[in-house]
Amino acid sequence: MTITAITTDDKRFTLKEGEGVDSVHSDPSYSYAVTYLHTDSGTTGIGITFNLGAGTDLICQAIELLSEELVGKDVDELMANFGEVSHRLANHPQLRWLGPQKGVVHLAQASIVNACFDLWSKQRDKPLWKLLIDLEPEAVVSLLDFAWVDDALDKSEALEILQQAKKGKQERAGVLETGYPGYDTSVGWFNYSDELIAENTRRAIDNGFSAMKLKVGSDAPSRDVRRATLIREITGDQATIMLDANQKWSLGEAIRIGREFQAMNPYWIEEPIHPDDVLAHAELARELSPTAIALGEHVSHAVLFKNFMQAKAMQFCQVDCTRVGGVNEFILVSLMAKKFGLKVVPHVGDMGQIHQHLVLFNHISLGLEKIFLEYIPHLRDYFEFPARVEEGVYRVPDEVGASCEFCS
Repeated sequence: MTITAITTDDKRFTLKEGEGVDSVHSDPSYSYAVTYLHTDSGTTGIGITFNLGAGTDLICQAIELLSEELVGKDVDELMANFGEVSHRLANHPQLRWLGPQKGVVHLAQASIVNACFDLWSKQRDKPLWKLLIDLEPEAVVSLLDFAWVDDALDKSEALEILQQAKKGKQERAGVLETGYPGYDTSVGWFNYSDELIAENTRRAIDNGFSAMKLKVGSDAPSRDVRRATLIREITGDQATIMLDANQKWSLGEAIRIGREFQAMNPYWIEEPIHPDDVLAHAELARELSPTAIALGEHVSHAVLFKNFMQAKAMQFCQVDCTRVGGVNEFILVSLMAKKFGLKVVPHVGDMGQIHQHLVLFNHISLGLEKIFLEYIPHLRDYFEFPARVEEGVYRVPDEVGASCEFCS
């Protein structure tokens, strides 16, 4: 199966009033820069990366520039040592200046790489999760680019983690029968009224969710505390409630406001401050302990994740394969999290379509703890194979590929 041509698509979707709004992103248009890898067999690999509207066309232009070297490549040969391929993509001698490993060019790489994994899965006639868990440890390691992270995790350590995780793999595969737990992010978008948040909370409970998230970051912190307490009163002490500030606060604000939240026992406080400020996150984690810090939605590459882990600046790693350089960098970051003893709960800007596959791999093949996966249902009707969430649980996808086909 040989790649013969590459095309892109700029897909943008209008949300209903209030959906997707947080304390920083006030006018979202959920969007995808889509890569299509066309082959001589008629099979097409489809990859996505996520955006909020404006600039999606720039990502598509970068996809076209970065992906030129893939035309004419055989799929098996391409994926046999994909770590080197992704390293070349990330270090294009001219386009690298636009990153490196962040911004438009890395979002483009995510779309390209995700398309490669989708195409590989289709060539092997397997769902992506099945393709990945069937790989031997050596094959997984060959997919990864260890440049600039090997001081924290090198190939031999990654291989050892994967080999050790083979113990108990069969038992952990039980998740394929039970499904993977989800949590509801749509309970508490930032502009929702208190009444709507209360209604959504009760609906989430009725739909089987025991975990849910509230957007915070109001100019008047008392509003956020009131709304968080409201959810806690409705759900009771057994529910898991997360708070997401979307990078709104300064360090001082995060310390002060975070302490006010501790009375309602949040499971984590997410993206409290600027996403590149490793040292400030480390100080915040110390100041708010035992309240956990979660981040990763806007952490763009493995080196930065390495720094956060080394600094003990987070407890929950929210790596997103549509923000970092695709599926293989997601796996690399997950391996680092495993070494550092962190929990991995991906950010799901792509509606869980790809990440429902990757959390199965993380749990079964890496031995990472099964926690839950974010669920955002606003665009499910646009996908040919939307993620199936029933009674608060992601059901295992059985279609081949990475579940990224859009409805025609």
